[in-house]
Amino acid sequence: MENPRDMAEHTHRSERKRRDSFGMFDGYDSCSEDSSSSSSSEDSEDEVPSMPASLPIIKNNGQVYTYPDGKAGMATCEMCGMVGVRDAFYSKTKRFCSVSCSRSYSSNSKKASILARLQGKPPTKKAKVLQKQPLMAKLAAYAQYQANQQNQAKSKSMVPVESFDWGQYVCSNNLVGAPVSCFKHVPMGMCWGDIAEGMRVEVINSDTNLSTKVYWVAGIVKLAGFKALLRYEGFDNDSSKDFWCNLCIPEVHPVGWCASSVKPLVPPKSIHHKYSNWKAFLVKRLTGAKTLPPDFATKVHENMQYPFKKLMRVEVVDKAHLCRTRVALVEQVIGGRLRLVYEESQDGTDDFWCHMYSPLIHSIGWSRSIGHRFKRSEVTKKMEGQMDSPSQLFLKIKDVDQSGEWFKDGMKLEAIDPLNLSAICVATVRKVLADGYLMIGIDGSEAADGSDWFCYHSTSPSIFPVGFCEINNIELTPPRGYTKLPFKWFDYLREMGSIAAPVKLFNKEVPNHGFRKGMKLEAVDLMEPRLVCVATVTRIVHRLLRIHFDGWEDEYDQWVDCESPDLYPVGWCQLTGYQLQPPATQTAREAPPNVSKQKKKTAQYKGQKKKRKIPVGRRPIGLGGPLRRRSFSGDEEQTPPHYLSHFSGSGRPPTSGVEHDRSLNSEASLQLKEETPEMDEFTFSQGISDQESNGSGSFYIRQEP
Repeated sequence: MENPRDMAEHTHRSERKRRDSFGMFDGYDSCSEDSSSSSSSEDSEDEVPSMPASLPIIKNNGQVYTYPDGKAGMATCEMCGMVGVRDAFYSKTKRFCSVSCSRSYSSNSKKASILARLQGKPPTKKAKVLQKQPLMAKLAAYAQYQANQQNQAKSKSMVPVESFDWGQYVCSNNLVGAPVSCFKHVPMGMCWGDIAEGMRVEVINSDTNLSTKVYWVAGIVKLAGFKALLRYEGFDNDSSKDFWCNLCIPEVHPVGWCASSVKPLVPPKSIHHKYSNWKAFLVKRLTGAKTLPPDFATKVHENMQYPFKKLMRVEVVDKAHLCRTRVALVEQVIGGRLRLVYEESQDGTDDFWCHMYSPLIHSIGWSRSIGHRFKRSEVTKKMEGQMDSPSQLFLKIKDVDQSGEWFKDGMKLEAIDPLNLSAICVATVRKVLADGYLMIGIDGSEAADGSDWFCYHSTSPSIFPVGFCEINNIELTPPRGYTKLPFKWFDYLREMGSIAAPVKLFNKEVPNHGFRKGMKLEAVDLMEPRLVCVATVTRIVHRLLRIHFDGWEDEYDQWVDCESPDLYPVGWCQLTGYQLQPPATQTAREAPPNVSKQKKKTAQYKGQKKKRKIPVGRRPIGLGGPLRRRSFSGDEEQTPPHYLSHFSGSGRPPTSGVEHDRSLNSEASLQLKEETPEMDEFTFSQGISDQESNGSGSFYIRQEP
């Protein structure tokens, strides 16, 4: 039993802690760099033995266990029977797990009952009382052990994403990452709030000699998406121990978490000598400072839950025939991105990657409801567990009124080519569907049977009125074979006997998106949509962003809407476990000696054949001649896109290793593809979000930084 003097001292300390201004220093002096162990039973109860987080609870009688490497490292407490790491036990002899066990054992009157219990006999009532405190320690250790086991299991299921260091990339080039608030579809995108430089957090202290996990306060020096450059409090202008950290990982906490969780706050050893009273130092520094919301970790967890589940059925664009949709099954969900396998795929390799908010996927029955072409599945028997995805899970499209002046077949407009997202082309409305949807064809490159028409909604930010490119100084790609250059819309409309679609029918809303020229982000390569790459915003025209993939030529750039679900902040891949493709190096982009440099785009269509980026540079510079856009008609004049097995993945996110050889060495391979125009080995992706914007703007005001 504790003596009255010890109990009074303990009560006094508890009351003193409660008087702390912040209530966050309660656990501060529970651990320090100079703490040591003693075998004396008179040691202060303030000393808390170090207990490893991974301490397993093993019930056995007095046996010494070994580490996996064979060294004797486990011990059993002679008082309570708790098994743990020997170095973490109390006293020099390592016979007890805590001060209380040491004191209790020193009482000769209790030795008999203790020995009886260790021998497997029922303990006395007094013995049960004596093991109360060790039992709580065991329960706490076991809870921590379970948490660590779950974290280890989670980390094993995640794809390793440490191949690219965003922190070094940002710091060495003095780059700026797009804020998380620019991406409404990502975790915390709608509740990022006022997280900014200067905020304080509690993180693990890596600058210590202690064997246990301890924490310290750090301030945000620089923000880049989800990632923050942190500096331990007390280092002032010394950046030698700065480190980058994803703010949404479980190891980052708001100030005060250590106190509420009874975790030790220990200053870094490099500055331990600077102050004698660290508690007063923290009170002074943290007065008036901002920190993360108390429920930040809870919100992150909630935002990481996704409604789509495996084996849900959806309608998705047919990558072999853009003009129709097919039924596909959700095979995998990572960070809101879906790996869809077409229902008729026998081996599961005929797949397609897109975000759950992509305008390319719809609920079952969507095609029939609007009059869109649909390939009926030949699969008659459903797999067990299949279900149609609820309609409320899909992107909501703005309602439009088609009763008055509306789009008509044959009207001309400008549109982003889904087979070459770096180009905005002359296009035609080929068919008007229900609910505001349109079938669009690229002039001069259409298949005779219309199999390469693609569906855009009338509010889509990837279609534009006639004259949009000229007004905003964007190169407009004229129809293939059109000889009257430079292209003039007035002359072309007169020659074709066509009219331009009215300007008022287009989406002119420009949200206050927050993007700026030069900002870094992680972006999907929409010509190979399973890849997420390091990218840069190089141009902004209203709500339209020009995305450049770092390390690659400008001809691989893509026009993407500011609200596209295929754009992500820095650190998104690390947070979700998706593999990030790093920038290509100069040597990786060098073409083989027999391959000539590809000409700059004029009226040519590069199409999908120029894509893409696996691994860090297996992509050719060119094919030594003009390339033409993909056709589905089998017309031998039109070269199909040249790459195979881009969608024959194994079901995992792409890895950074060399997965496929993208080298194009001869024209024979092109001829082979020409003879098999119906192959499914190419992709289409619209790549633009149809989400309703929250601002307004005009197409006729140039808005370029």
